[in-house]
Amino acid sequence: MSMQYSTIWGHHLPNLRWRDVLLGMGMLLCAAAPVHAESTGDAIIHADDHPGDWLIHGRTYSEQRYSPLMQINAKTIGRLHLAWHYDLDTNRGQEATPLIVNGIMYTTTAWSKVKALDAATGRLLWAYDPKVDGRVGVRGCCDIVNRGLGYWNGRLYLATFDNRLIALDSKDGKVVWSVNTIPTDADLGQQQAYTITGAPRIAKGRVLIGNGGAEFGARGFISAFDAETGRLDWRFFTVPNPHNRPDHAPSDTVLMTRAYPTWSPTGAWVRQGGGGTVWDSIVYDPVTDLVYFGAGNGSPWSYGIRSNGKGDNLFLDSIVAVKPETGEYVWHFQETPEDQWDYTSTQQIMTLDLPLGGQMRHVIVHAPKNGFFYVLDAATGEFISGRNFVFVNWAKGLDPKTGRPIFNPAAQYSVTGKPFYVFPGDMGGHGIAAMSYSPRTGLVYLPTQQVPDHLKGARKFRALPDGWNLGLDIQPDDRMPSTEEQKAAVRDLRGTLVAWDPVSQTARWEVVQKGPANGGTLATAGDLVFQGLTDGTFHAYDAHDGKDLFSFDAQSGIIASPVSYRIGGRQYVAIEVGWGGSYGLFATGLARQETGSVNHSRVLAFALDGKDHLPAVSDAPVPSSPPPASFVPRQALAGSQQYQNYCQYCHGANVEWNGVLPDLRKSPAIQDKNSFYAIVGKGALSSFGMDGFEKSMKPDEIESIRQFIIERAHQTLSQP
Repeated sequence: MSMQYSTIWGHHLPNLRWRDVLLGMGMLLCAAAPVHAESTGDAIIHADDHPGDWLIHGRTYSEQRYSPLMQINAKTIGRLHLAWHYDLDTNRGQEATPLIVNGIMYTTTAWSKVKALDAATGRLLWAYDPKVDGRVGVRGCCDIVNRGLGYWNGRLYLATFDNRLIALDSKDGKVVWSVNTIPTDADLGQQQAYTITGAPRIAKGRVLIGNGGAEFGARGFISAFDAETGRLDWRFFTVPNPHNRPDHAPSDTVLMTRAYPTWSPTGAWVRQGGGGTVWDSIVYDPVTDLVYFGAGNGSPWSYGIRSNGKGDNLFLDSIVAVKPETGEYVWHFQETPEDQWDYTSTQQIMTLDLPLGGQMRHVIVHAPKNGFFYVLDAATGEFISGRNFVFVNWAKGLDPKTGRPIFNPAAQYSVTGKPFYVFPGDMGGHGIAAMSYSPRTGLVYLPTQQVPDHLKGARKFRALPDGWNLGLDIQPDDRMPSTEEQKAAVRDLRGTLVAWDPVSQTARWEVVQKGPANGGTLATAGDLVFQGLTDGTFHAYDAHDGKDLFSFDAQSGIIASPVSYRIGGRQYVAIEVGWGGSYGLFATGLARQETGSVNHSRVLAFALDGKDHLPAVSDAPVPSSPPPASFVPRQALAGSQQYQNYCQYCHGANVEWNGVLPDLRKSPAIQDKNSFYAIVGKGALSSFGMDGFEKSMKPDEIESIRQFIIERAHQTLSQP
């Protein structure tokens, strides 16, 4: 694929878009006009003409998350203080990137709720609640979070946890249209437990959205809906039809001829959907006029079970490029073929112009979960370079010509039958936390983490109707890890902020943080990098050397990404606060315990000479009863497996409190067998996100979970 380029305003534009360029030149004459005076697409292309706004998830189509505002800088940072805060009405995980349009902040919260705030004061203008049924909460692998909205020509676009795409009038939050994003006429796998947590992107009047659900059994796809009417324009599947039949989609030809031969026709993927869900990163690039999206991990995780240990399994863990009008396939690059480590490629895709080999090249840079930083040609997908940015032991490196990983045979646990302690683990070397890029320094500011995993493939696979279906060996264990083993595991946990040079593929500097799973970054023309941490603090670092110039106690862990905007000549930096998400729910909350408190989910906005203050933390102890005096060891042992299959991903590994959901060890429900069954079996608390499991487990299996929780309470809580 060849393309002629011309250069204007420092960007390479294909000649076929000269009409847009001429329109853009006219817009330079009215740069101070409100955003609504021009189409949103043109406004995003020329975002630097109105730097006070933040119109799209990554501020520009390139998703560089760089603000050209510089009022807040290394010289003025001493005057930075809280300007306002707004308390949210849900204290689950908060991951949204706010949008700022003409002085109004639009953001989402857990349970897919929408808030419109005065961006200068934090005053609530309107709110919208899509009323997601709490019973669907159990479908999500990684909390009931939402990462934000799309904006286009006066409308907001919300993707809800229960798979609706809703257009709202940005003036008052009234519903314009609503559609179900799940196809009813496609072969989607056995479970079809889809959810949406990602932010929609809009390209050429089409709203682009994908879904999650691979852990429960799902077949991935991305959909494009008409922004005006909600009509489906096209849908691209990322995993072939299990019968190699057409889906009457633009992906048919490439899936049937190129992808299907890379899957075993008798693997578990035929029933489990195969995975490949497009649950986060989607990018439109006006330079190449292509849409790029990242595909996720396989379903089940085990390559030996999923595909009988055969084939690369396209398009798992790939970046795929398609045409925005039709969804027609253009190219792909698979970062982790044969995936069996949950190495999704759904992490943020960014486009840059870089000096490589003596010439400027328009490229994609990507840091997926597998731990390698990739540079690809944006027009063709050609591999340019790649290097690991964290410690990696699943691969020995990348082929310098193709970029294909050079596998460590011992890491292929699902084929060898032997367990493997893998770096990175399933949390990845880089997760949902956004990276940013500064054209002033030429560096990418990348939140990294080290959370290794013990993985062992199951000998047999039986799909659970409501549980995670990974194909891993999860057996009851009558021995908890020793103190030394627990200390060793903690020593392997690490979180860092790395300033990465994408040209030389090296780290310029890094900041070692208290633990993994920290928030995303924002780079500014003030030569600052902003980031929130899971220990409950918000920081500004010097973009040149990583020196910590500002720290604020946010009173809750932060996993979201900051933005910057301007109103009335005053620059603001804003961030959503609230611990949760995948690491927050599943892990034992080691980093979260630094704050010693439950969530205080809020939006915080900072400015020079801000006058606001957060209220003092007054977390009263949650009333609790001591656990029952005794338990049945044999039942508790059996319950440990049921807990791992159905409960740990929300309530914490080994029933250790994660600081988000209730501490089951202190729950009054474990006092009584019938009360516990009413909740876990019949779904008495389904409106709060705790659905019932009586169709998935027998009463004695649910009782065994209660026995295990009681045992863990005796083992881990101090008794009076």
